[in-house]
Amino acid sequence: MNIKGRNKVRAEFNMSSMTDIVFLLLIFFMVAMTTMTTTNALDLVLPNSDGKSDVVETVAVSIDAQSNYFVNQQKVDPSTLEAELSQVLENQLEPNVVLHVSQGVPVEDAVLVMDIAYRNNYKIVLAVQPK
Repeated sequence: MNIKGRNKVRAEFNMSSMTDIVFLLLIFFMVAMTTMTTTNALDLVLPNSDGKSDVVETVAVSIDAQSNYFVNQQKVDPSTLEAELSQVLENQLEPNVVLHVSQGVPVEDAVLVMDIAYRNNYKIVLAVQPK
């Protein structure tokens, strides 16, 4: 008489579901790491609001809606902007530039002034309207 059954219990483990989970976790962490990294293209020095009023000499650079450049309310050609800024800021220990940009001005115009400030080690602050 045959006591053993026809069905034998096999001690095997199916790894296909485990590999699916591992690959999903791998993809999740790869996507999460790429979105968490921050790249700052421009280093802007923003003013602190600690309640004290410091007297700091600044030069105002303004760009109007027609892409006209002004240094302290005097119209300047974009090609001579860097020379004009260096002339105005030559005697200051910590040269500061306040950038006033009208709404609707292409970002390239603002970046031109920021690039000049970066090359000459000027501190630059972007002026905004208070809420």
